Amino acid sequence: QEQLVESGGGLVQAGGSLRLSCAASGRTAVRYAMGWFRQAPGKAREFVGGINWSGGRTYYADSVKGRFTVSRDNAKNTFSVQLNSLKPEDTAVYYCAAHRDYSGMYDPPIKTFATDYDYWGQGTQVTVSS
Repeated sequence: QEQLVESGGGLVQAGGSLRLSCAASGRTAVRYAMGWFRQAPGKAREFVGGINWSGGRTYYADSVKGRFTVSRDNAKNTFSVQLNSLKPEDTAVYYCAAHRDYSGMYDPPIKTFATDYDYWGQGTQVTVSS
């Protein structure tokens, strides 16, 4: 069973950058697609970005496209998201999530619903001040 541990959250001024990392343990994470979600107080959890198991495809929510970049290092079982040009509305708890890919495809599309993901990290707070 996969366990996910996040790190890298914190407080940053608007326009600043942060890098969040997610370390996967348990069985190899190579065949797992990864997603990043966030949840602000009083709001539903929302998809931010994701990367498929091969790393050949990424997908982002419109609100973060061009500012956030998801990546993975399968050799190290780590996944990251680089957050650039941060805005106060990016303030939220950020979660990494994983699901096993059973598609048999080398380059499957990214799933964007939280219910598609089986494993979740504990969350890390990102606060952007204006």
